[in-house]
Amino acid sequence: MKLPVYLYGHPVLRKISTDITPDYPELKQLVADMYAMMYESEGVGLAAPQIGRNDRIVVIDADPVGDTFPECAGRKLTLINPVVEVLDGEAVSRSEGCLSLPGLSENVKRVEHIRLSWVDEDFNPHSEEISGFLARIVQHECDHLEGKLYIDHISPIRKQLIKSKLANIVGGKIRCDYPVKYAPRR
Repeated sequence: MKLPVYLYGHPVLRKISTDITPDYPELKQLVADMYAMMYESEGVGLAAPQIGRNDRIVVIDADPVGDTFPECAGRKLTLINPVVEVLDGEAVSRSEGCLSLPGLSENVKRVEHIRLSWVDEDFNPHSEEISGFLARIVQHECDHLEGKLYIDHISPIRKQLIKSKLANIVGGKIRCDYPVKYAPRR
């Protein structure tokens, strides 16, 4: 099933997601559909709010950037009810993009060392310290679960400079190579 990616301006992207339980209906199929959508749109991560669901589910396959960021090579994660704990280190600025904000990228400061706790799709618990660009990907996707987008981390001046681009996304004046769902008209 092709799931559309919900674009900037859609209210679902600003809601805080809720934990899911082992009796979540058709979880494995949803996760498979999320991976398929992520691959089709050439992303390295996708959070459930981006497909219109306020559930704490994230899929990540960071392997495509593994040549540039070795910590990402071979890393594929299905995160259910993830919790991110910042461990230490200075925030580093790097460019980020998002499937829900097509055609945009901005420099975002994030820490590069975190502890991630989650359960997998069989509800087995995991905890791992993660560093580098993989930590950035995890933080970016987990922000979606808190109703946050990467543009919430940029300066007010930068946000003002991209205001017309954001308005074009909300107004449906952009094209994507993957299925999308625009914000409802007011």
